[in-house]
Amino acid sequence: MSKKQYDGMQVLLHWLSALLICAAFGLAWTMDDMPLSPLKFKIISWHKWVGITVLGLVAIRLIWLKLKGAPAADPSLPAWQSKLSSGVHHLLYLLMFAMPLSGWLMSSAKGISVAYLGLWQLPNLVEKNEALADTLKASHELFATALLVLIGLHIAAALKHHFIDRDTILARMLPFLRKN
Repeated sequence: MSKKQYDGMQVLLHWLSALLICAAFGLAWTMDDMPLSPLKFKIISWHKWVGITVLGLVAIRLIWLKLKGAPAADPSLPAWQSKLSSGVHHLLYLLMFAMPLSGWLMSSAKGISVAYLGLWQLPNLVEKNEALADTLKASHELFATALLVLIGLHIAAALKHHFIDRDTILARMLPFLRKN
């Protein structure tokens, strides 16, 4: 018998990831137009801390998913919706991994080390290389755009399932919607 919903740890990791991704985007948008200042450097550090935390959470989520599995696709869904859902989920995981990794690589290529929470110096992943840093910056921004589009699609699909289809897809991630 396959499980019908995500377990508590999967729900917690999903919403914690969502919160931190929102924080990372908020910090990025805040620092984007700021002139160089001590405050901007502090916000950049916070952005990096959040990104590294997301990277760790994605690793934990993938391990937990491998151990516990995911609920089976709703058999009432058309095949194309199941395939689209699976594809979007795979791309979301890929981008949640690629975004922070590209940011870390970009910092390394700029010769700027990352000190996680201001306490632990993370290793530089590549040698200083400004041309590579520029490419990684463009990649980081492209990944951000793609992630925003997929998050929007993910949210729209969840709301469609809840309000139009009136199925239990959204309740898998929102325990208070579950009917016992």
